[in-house]
Amino acid sequence: MSTQQKSFSSNLGAIMAAVGSAVGLGNIWRFPYTCGKYGGGAFLIVYVCFVFLIGSVLMMSEFIIGRRAQHTPVKAFSSLRPDKKGWWLIGLLGIVTSFFILAQYLVLSGWTTGYVWESLSGSLAALGTSAAPISDYFTQFSTGSWKPALYLVLFSVLVLIVILGGVQKGIENVSKILMPFLVFLILVLCVRSLTLPGAFKGVEYLFSPDFSKLTGEGILAALGQALFSLSVGMGVMIVYGSYIPLGDNIFKTAMWITVCDTLIAILAGLAIFPAVFSCGFDPAGGPGLVFCVLPNVFNSMGSAGVVFSTIFFLLLMVAALTSAISLLEALTATIGEHTGVRRAVGAFIFFFLGTLLGVIFSLSLGSLSHIKLAGLTLFDFVDKLNSIYLPPLCALGTVIFLGWVMPESDVRDEFSNHGNLGVRFYGMFRFIARYVAPIALLVVFVSGILS
Repeated sequence: MSTQQKSFSSNLGAIMAAVGSAVGLGNIWRFPYTCGKYGGGAFLIVYVCFVFLIGSVLMMSEFIIGRRAQHTPVKAFSSLRPDKKGWWLIGLLGIVTSFFILAQYLVLSGWTTGYVWESLSGSLAALGTSAAPISDYFTQFSTGSWKPALYLVLFSVLVLIVILGGVQKGIENVSKILMPFLVFLILVLCVRSLTLPGAFKGVEYLFSPDFSKLTGEGILAALGQALFSLSVGMGVMIVYGSYIPLGDNIFKTAMWITVCDTLIAILAGLAIFPAVFSCGFDPAGGPGLVFCVLPNVFNSMGSAGVVFSTIFFLLLMVAALTSAISLLEALTATIGEHTGVRRAVGAFIFFFLGTLLGVIFSLSLGSLSHIKLAGLTLFDFVDKLNSIYLPPLCALGTVIFLGWVMPESDVRDEFSNHGNLGVRFYGMFRFIARYVAPIALLVVFVSGILS
């Protein structure tokens, strides 16, 4: 293992850190509105199937590569098959993906950080329950120059502080605190949402499938959501895999992470849909569901709305923080391994570069909106890059490497903890990794290009 890297102190620490990486804006912001768009329970069924059949296999693949190689992505691929040239490019693609996702993530995280204060100060409550003022407020906020940029920088500093603490004292310890806190916050919101008048309609919507709304596009969206939600296809889990203690069971670790990640996505649905239905709003509110529809929902709750609005956006901020930490860690560990610079120096380099690019993406929604790439603003361009092209392509390369290039004896050895564990599910894992996952990822990638 590189001198820049350490290990998690325990299996619990590894699970908490990886769950923190997986649980983010994808679960609480993206999952509800995507689920609402494609038939509620129908989308949920397909999503859960993809998460466990493909997403968990991809996660295990990245864990196996990382722990076997004991390196960050670029060196991991090249060291496992030094006779096969060019595979290090998949590792490089993962790091590039992490960087672009981090920069975009900081923009969204800046919005959530800002809305914590906007809720706490009563600014959102003062807008009342009319849709237009709330929507206009978000448009003015997100396209402004200094406010989004300021909150983005403040959020970035929080991420940097955690990374400077190291793997155990920083990432692991903070994850052990933030993840239980996140679950507590989401449970508080669930209790409040489920006790609202007419809340059962939201529960019924989430768990009663409407397959008439589940189009082919919705099925592909479910697979894309599974990748996004589990943080696979961006090199992060390869880095975290190199931190997993050698005695830990990779299969069980991946299953625990998948279960926790899925449960939190479902809890997010239970916190949002009952409240949305109770107040008579559209559950398929799109990306604006969180920043435009939900403030209206909270304002409809009277004086308690300020409290629950603040709790919700704090929840969103915590989820964003745990994911952003993993992205910056992947970048920090990689530059440390390849250049030998101290951890603090590497963290500051990518903190500065990621924050700078994030501010540029943020400004592209306002004062820099005249700058276009392929007819899109810089933010929309990188959003398309991050959602359609980079993660599926990186995940495809990773799973092909594990299934067809990496020595099968190495894969089995890591899966079984050097022969100390049974391999009851190994055959299924290998079949999915070699055939099912590559085909599914290829379909998603090609569909994204053609759409």
